[in-house]
Amino acid sequence: MDLDAFEQARAADWQRLDQLVRQRRRSGAESDELVRLYQAVATDLSSVRSAAPDPEMVTRLSMLVGRARAAISGTHEPSWRDVTSFVVVALPAALYRIRWWTVAVMVAFLALGVTAGVWVATQPEALAAMGTPSQQQEYVDSSFAEYYSPGAGFAAMVWTNNAWLTAVCIATGITGVIPVYLLVVNAVSIGSTGGMMAAHGSLDVFLQLIAPHGLLELTAVFVAGAAGLRIFWTWIDPGHRPRGRALAQEARALFTVAIGLVGVLAVSGVIEGFVTGSSLPWAVKVVIGAIALATFWAYTLVLGRRAVRAGQTGDLEADRAGYVLATAG
Repeated sequence: MDLDAFEQARAADWQRLDQLVRQRRRSGAESDELVRLYQAVATDLSSVRSAAPDPEMVTRLSMLVGRARAAISGTHEPSWRDVTSFVVVALPAALYRIRWWTVAVMVAFLALGVTAGVWVATQPEALAAMGTPSQQQEYVDSSFAEYYSPGAGFAAMVWTNNAWLTAVCIATGITGVIPVYLLVVNAVSIGSTGGMMAAHGSLDVFLQLIAPHGLLELTAVFVAGAAGLRIFWTWIDPGHRPRGRALAQEARALFTVAIGLVGVLAVSGVIEGFVTGSSLPWAVKVVIGAIALATFWAYTLVLGRRAVRAGQTGDLEADRAGYVLATAG
């Protein structure tokens, strides 16, 4: 295809479509003309993409077609259909795609936490760094359990803090350092606390107070770490896509996870605020936490597998994600 000749032959229609799109008000005849020219220019764009994918022309026509489509269909109004699509398709697809990253983060986190706990429980110098003997005893006997006081205010505080942590972990994933730092700090902190409780003969209290909400809460942290590190790895190895496009696509898809984790952490916050510190039997509390965790993984694996097999990634639809340059290869 001779692009210069093609542009010269079609330029009048392109300019006219651009003029109609810019108009704030159009008559009935002009609206009909807008639709006709939109279809014609969309065909032109398809021809250029298939026969002579010139990046500059493809970009210009793509933007023109997109603006014309918006002028014809109007701005997008959020609806319950969008919410349903997010919950049933986009979010589980994004979670499913990073499931093995999540498992890897979980294994590393637990290994580091257990190592820190064993070190504090068995090494007098490490235990001494946790505070004076009287401070440790007071924490073990009362402070740790009193932290989990039941109530809506406590649940809201926990939810806000954890949602912020997971959002930061994903948003700073491109650095590759901040997510690792946050995960390491949390693993060592939790492990060291457990080690101190074990050294004072209260490991059972630690596990009973952590398990009901911690099963789901920590899984959300693992998912956030996995999403952040997946973005970083995309920057290192974008695969067959240009690096900028790969990063944009993965970041949009995985920030879907950050939004979804707000809901996951809301559930764990409710459990922490109303179940962990309640008078329910410990067995019942742990079962509630286990059910919440099992529900999360069933949601991820069942709906996620179905969505990914249907070609979903968690990214925005093509007409909302923006237009990209055509590339060869």
